[in-house]
Amino acid sequence: MTGLAAASELPPPSSLGALQVDWLGRVGYAEAVAIQEEAVASRRHGLHGDRLLLLEHPAVVTLGRSARAENLRVDPSELSRRGVGLHEARRGGDVTYHAPGQLVGYLVVDLDAQSHGGLHRDVHRFLRAIEEALIRALSQLGVPCRAIDGLTGVFVDAAGPPRKLASIGIGLRNWVTWHGFALNVSMDLSGFAAIVPCGLRDVEMTSVARELDHRGSTDALDVRARDAVAGVFSGR
Repeated sequence: MTGLAAASELPPPSSLGALQVDWLGRVGYAEAVAIQEEAVASRRHGLHGDRLLLLEHPAVVTLGRSARAENLRVDPSELSRRGVGLHEARRGGDVTYHAPGQLVGYLVVDLDAQSHGGLHRDVHRFLRAIEEALIRALSQLGVPCRAIDGLTGVFVDAAGPPRKLASIGIGLRNWVTWHGFALNVSMDLSGFAAIVPCGLRDVEMTSVARELDHRGSTDALDVRARDAVAGVFSGR
C-alpha cells in the first residue's frame, strides 16, 4: 500500500542547483524533442549549464518506454480525427496527454556534475527533487499537494482517491537528463479520457484551475503557475 510522503522526506529543490529557465511558448512535440537533443549535446560538451525549458504542447499523446497498448483507450486513427498527435517518447513511464494549459518542463541537468552533491548519479533522488520543487511551487498557488510513496508525480493533499496534478518522466544520456514534468494548470482534462494516464487506473487527473475552482479567463493563472515554477527551479 502506498502512502503520502512528508515534504521533509524529500530532497530540497535546491539540490537541483539554480537552473537557467527559458520559456519557449507553444511548441510541437517533435520540435521540442529536437530542441532538447541540441540542449543535451550542449550540456554534455560543456557549452551550456543546466537548464529548464518551459513550454506547452498542442494536443498530443506520448508513449513512454513502459507504455502498455491497453492504456491507449482509442484507436490512433481516432486520435488523428480529433486532431491529437501520437508520439513514442524516449522517457520513462507509460502513456500521458499534453495540451494547451498544461505547463511542460524539460530538464537538461548533468547528474555527473559534482555540484549536485546528493543527486550525483542518483536518478531516484533526482525525481524526488523534481516532486518537491513542484510541491513548493504549487503551495505558492494555494494548492496543497504531496508526493505518494511508490507513485512518481505530484498529487493533491486531500482525502479520497488520489488526484494527480503533475506527471514526471525523464530520459538519460551519459548522465544528462532530458524530458521532465507536465503540470496541469488550466487545460481541458477531458483529453485524458483517451488514455489510462501513466497506467494508473485508480488515479483521477486534476488541474490547478479545478482545485482552486478558478472561473473566467485562465491566462493570468497560467502565467502565475509559470512564474512560480520558474522561481523555484531557478532558486529565486
